[in-house]
Parts: sequence; structure tokens; C-alpha cells
Amino acid sequence: MALDQKTIEALEGVTTATLTTVLLKKGLRNVWLRGTKPLKPGQKRVVGLAFTLRFVPAREDLATPESWSSPTSTRAAIEAMPEGCIAVADAMGVTDAGIFGDILCARLKKRGVAALITDGVVRDVAGVLATDLPVWCQGAAAPPSVAGLTFVNWQQPIGCGGVAVFPDDVIVVDDDGAVVIPAALVADVVAASVEQEKLEAWLFNEVQNGASLPGLYPPNAENKARYEAYRAKSKAAE
Repeated sequence: MALDQKTIEALEGVTTATLTTVLLKKGLRNVWLRGTKPLKPGQKRVVGLAFTLRFVPAREDLATPESWSSPTSTRAAIEAMPEGCIAVADAMGVTDAGIFGDILCARLKKRGVAALITDGVVRDVAGVLATDLPVWCQGAAAPPSVAGLTFVNWQQPIGCGGVAVFPDDVIVVDDDGAVVIPAALVADVVAASVEQEKLEAWLFNEVQNGASLPGLYPPNAENKARYEAYRAKSKAAE
């Protein structure tokens, strides 16, 4: 699966707050990945297909420095990532072992990976920031991943931040964190979200001009008609 440029551009103009509202209206409540905070303030909104990575609790015979050379390793997973994907790592919320450091993040950046998202933490923060790879996580820890986690596979269904994420689900992430859009719902969600953003921009402008909230947000029949008239006028001017 690949995201077309039109879909990417549409979602780049939609906040994760709007997406959670639209998905809620479609019956999906658990779509916001807990613990995914921007490592660097001011990171731009990123859109991409999920490339999933799965960790389990560390087991002494498996979680060793030697495991980094295994065919089933984070290193091998990185080399399998397509350009434009978003790496989504299930670190089980562990915050005392950094899953990726500066060298791995540098390689992610070189491969054209759009962002790294995890409910865990990273290490070598100064170096990670220097790569300019957008990262959302719970912070930093000095110990390596094998101090607390065992990497087991990639491109499998995972639970990240308490949310089910499947390979090729669509991820949108901004200052409010990461949201997953199930692949089968993308077209409907994009259309509804773009329209919701236009409505909310009009509502915000009305509030800025002194309008009170009752009957405006959410809009009653009168304000819906006013908004539709505004949209018709805007389309005619385009």
C-alpha cells in the first residue's frame, strides 16, 4: 500500500484533535497513542504509513549486545523500511531503556523514514536531535534497549501507547501526539476531516468576532445555514 500525495497533503492540514473527533463519530474511541510526545518542540505535523516494530520484556538469553547482529534485529528492521513510512515501536511503555540512539536514528533519516514514534524512550538525545529525524516518545534514558527489552519482529500488529496499530495503518502526528487511522477508513476520514477543519476555522472566526457559543458550537440550523452560505460564496470565489 502507498499513500497518494493528495491524501498526504490533505492530512497535513488536519490536526490530530480533529481526527480524534471524526474517528469518534465513526465509533473509534481508542486511536490516540499515549506517551507519544514530541522530543523537540515545534516539530511539524507528519503523515505516513505505519511500519511497526515490536519489543517484549527482556529475557537474559535473548536481550544481549550480540542480538544486535541477529537477522531479527532493529538494524535489520530499519533496512526493510520504505521511504516515507513512520516507524511505530511498541516498547510496552518502558522508560528506562532507550530503544534507538543517534546512529540508528541517523540511518532512519538517511533511508527517508518520515518519523519515529514510540511509547518508550530514546538514548543519545543530543545526537538524535542532531539527525533532524522527527521523534515522538516519552523522553530519554541512557541504558540500551537490551537492558529492559527484547526486539522480536517488525511489520506485525502491535499495541503502542495502548492502541492497536497494524502495518500500513495511517499515522498522523503533531504537537498533540499520534493518531492512527485504520487503513480501510482513510478515504472517509480524510473527506470528513477536511470539511471539519473548514467548519472549525469558520467557527473560530465567529468566536473571534464576538459570537457566543450556544447555538454556534455545535451549530444549530440557523448557523449551519450561515456556514453553508459562506462555503458556497467561498467556492464561487475560487
